[in-house]
Amino acid sequence: MRKILIATEKPFAPVAVKKISKIFDKAGYQLQLLEKYTEKQDLLQAIANAEAAIIRSDKFDKEVLSAAKNLKIVVRAGAGYDNVDLDAATANNIVVMNTPGQNANAVAELAIGLAIMGLREMFSGKPGGEMRDRTLGLHGFGYVARNVFRIARAMGMKVIVYTRYSKGAAAAIGLKVTKSLEELYEKSDIVSIHVPARGEHLKSVSAEVLSHLKDGSILVNTARKEVINEPDLVACMQEKPGVKYMSDLTPDCEAEFEEKFPGRFFFTPKKAGAQTAEANLNAGLAAARQIVEFFENGDTTHQVNK
Repeated sequence: MRKILIATEKPFAPVAVKKISKIFDKAGYQLQLLEKYTEKQDLLQAIANAEAAIIRSDKFDKEVLSAAKNLKIVVRAGAGYDNVDLDAATANNIVVMNTPGQNANAVAELAIGLAIMGLREMFSGKPGGEMRDRTLGLHGFGYVARNVFRIARAMGMKVIVYTRYSKGAAAAIGLKVTKSLEELYEKSDIVSIHVPARGEHLKSVSAEVLSHLKDGSILVNTARKEVINEPDLVACMQEKPGVKYMSDLTPDCEAEFEEKFPGRFFFTPKKAGAQTAEANLNAGLAAARQIVEFFENGDTTHQVNK
């Protein structure tokens, strides 16, 4: 009987665990839960005999992956997977997958909500603005960005995008693709960031790009804080007193924001994009199904450490 571990410092909702259990019961797999653990040693002990693991934001570093002697696959229930050491997983012949698209609508709705909050002056009672007829720039065009586009279009916004890898998909649905990231920032009233924290995207929101941002525009980040060059953003907001920054990621320089930019920023207490009951359920079920398909049919569709 295959042993499957769900290791979640932030547990899935009970209804999600129940439905995930049914998937593994039907496949004849044994499920073990490690929830709300506080010591790494607990994870090291639990993973020792597992053949598969489902995680959320839990850290699967070299030590954890090396301790997992029987582990064949780990699925990150969500899109981002920077909490897994891919090189260590590959060295230990462990397949790493994510569940792309399962959290996309939840994150997209948050991005739109943050933009509205910024336009409405943080609901402070000051006169604000409306989304309709404004230009929304999508920095990236993955699953989340496509849902943001769907919502924004329904709100009467003009939407443009900068993407290197999905130009055809964007053009096919009527989106204007800008020639450069600088052009996107220059033409947008609101910019929503949707790129992963790796490769060319690291600190890609830099002084060179931010210099093109309109004074009075809103920058929304529901991706990762590593895509922002924080000192450059601080300098931009000092030079352009109308710019606002809205995010579900607290920057390293939070104290500087509090001192210099009151009323011009908002950060959720913790990463909130996927924190909905629906996203919680969808990502967990997708992870369970991917594990079964991997063992039963050799399916590696969503492998990220190829």
